[in-house]
Amino acid sequence: MKAFRSSFAGFVVAVVVVAVPAASWARTEIQFWHALQAVLGERTQELATKFNATQKDYEVKAIFKGSYPETLNAAIAAYRAKQPPHVVQVYEVGTQTMLSSGAVYPVYQLMKDNGIAIDWNDLIGPVKTYYSQGGNLSSMAFNSSTPILYYNKDHFKKAGLPDKAPATWDEVEAMAKKLQAAGVKCPASSGWPSWVLVENMHAWHDQPFADHSNGFDGLATTLSINGAFGVKMMDLLARGVKEGWFTYHGRLNKAEANMGAGECGIFMTSSAYIGNLTRVSEGKFTWGTGFLPRMAGFPQGNSIIGGATLWVLKGAKADDYKGVAQFFKHIASTENQAWWAGITGYLPISNAAVKAMEASGVYQKNPHLKTSVNQMTSGKTTPNSQGIRLGNYASIRDAIEEQMELIFSGKKTSKQGLDDAVAKSREILKEFAALYK
Repeated sequence: MKAFRSSFAGFVVAVVVVAVPAASWARTEIQFWHALQAVLGERTQELATKFNATQKDYEVKAIFKGSYPETLNAAIAAYRAKQPPHVVQVYEVGTQTMLSSGAVYPVYQLMKDNGIAIDWNDLIGPVKTYYSQGGNLSSMAFNSSTPILYYNKDHFKKAGLPDKAPATWDEVEAMAKKLQAAGVKCPASSGWPSWVLVENMHAWHDQPFADHSNGFDGLATTLSINGAFGVKMMDLLARGVKEGWFTYHGRLNKAEANMGAGECGIFMTSSAYIGNLTRVSEGKFTWGTGFLPRMAGFPQGNSIIGGATLWVLKGAKADDYKGVAQFFKHIASTENQAWWAGITGYLPISNAAVKAMEASGVYQKNPHLKTSVNQMTSGKTTPNSQGIRLGNYASIRDAIEEQMELIFSGKKTSKQGLDDAVAKSREILKEFAALYK
C-alpha cells in the first residue's frame, strides 16, 4: 500500500505517426478498466463505442478486469509495474484508499485544466457529497446505485399476499412467514449482506456506522455497529435464518442468482439489478419494487449509495488527459446519463437527467427505475447517512460478513459477533492509518 501511494507512474501509449494523411493517423488509446459484466458490461462497452464514434482522435478501450475487488487490486498491481490504466472504476468501498493514495488526478481539476465546464452543482446530492473533498469532486460520477427491495408478485399471489412491497421489518417477517408456509423456497433474502443489512440499515435509520461521521471528518478509528440498533437488527435476521423465513445465500451479489431463478419472494439488493432481473425474469415471473424496510422506534435517515466512480491516475501525457476529459464530458451529458440510468437501473447522476427521464416518459413506462430516486429523495441526509468512507473498507466488510455468518450459523450471539467485528475492524483501521501518518 505504501508503494501504491508513493509513485503511481503514468502509462504512456506510444502513437507512431508516419508520413501519411492525417485521416489515417493512429488514435490515442485511453485505457479504461472496469468491473461490470453481463448486461452492465454490455452497456459499458456501448458507452465507450458511442464515444469512439463521435471523434477520431481518441479510442477508449473498455476492459473488464473482474469483480470490484479484483479490478482495484489489478490497478494496484499495474501501478507497481508502472503500467496503470488512465481510468479505473473503483467501487465506493475503495474511496478512502484512492483519496489517500496520492495517485489521483482529481476529476474537477482534470476538467478545469482541459477547459471543459461541468455543472457540478447539478449532481444529485448523495453522489456529490460522497465523492468530494473540500466541495470538489475527486472522481467522475458514473454508476451510483442504492439498495431497494424487490418482490416476486407470483409468489405473493400464491401466498395470498397483496401486490404491495413490505414497508417495515415487521411486514417483511409476517409476509415471509406466509411465503414460507406457501412453499416458497427462499421467502426473504438479500444480496451484498454487509452493504444492505448493516451499512445501509444503519444509515436508513440514522444510526452511526463509524466514528468521525463515518470517516468524513477524519480517518475513522472504530465502528459503531455493536450498539442497540445493530444488535436488534442482527437478532431479527438470525431469528429469521433459524426459523427459515430468511435465507443467507453468501457474500457479494451471489444471492441475486436465487432471485433471478424465481426462488425468492422478498429480496434486497442494488437498484442496478433492475436491468439484469428484467432480462432473466422475462416470461418466467413478474416482480415489483419498494423502499428498504424500516424498523420501528428509530429516526428516519437515508439509504447510501454504492456502485462506483471513475478515477483518473496520475502520470500520463497531457494529450491523453484531453481524451479522458472528452470521454467524461460524453458520460456526463444529460442525454447519455438519461440513457444509462434508463437502461441499467443505476441512479441518474444529475438533476437534469432525472428531469429528462421524467419528460421522456421513461419513469412512466418503467416505474421501478424511479424507486431508488424516490427512496433517496424521501430520506434525510445526516452525518450518519451521507455515506461511509473507511480505509481498507473491503477488509472491514469481509470482517463484518465473517461474523454475520457465525451469527447466522448459531456459533455466536449477535452481540458477540458484532463486538468481534468491531475489534477486528479497529485493527484494520489502525493499520491503514499507520500508512498515512
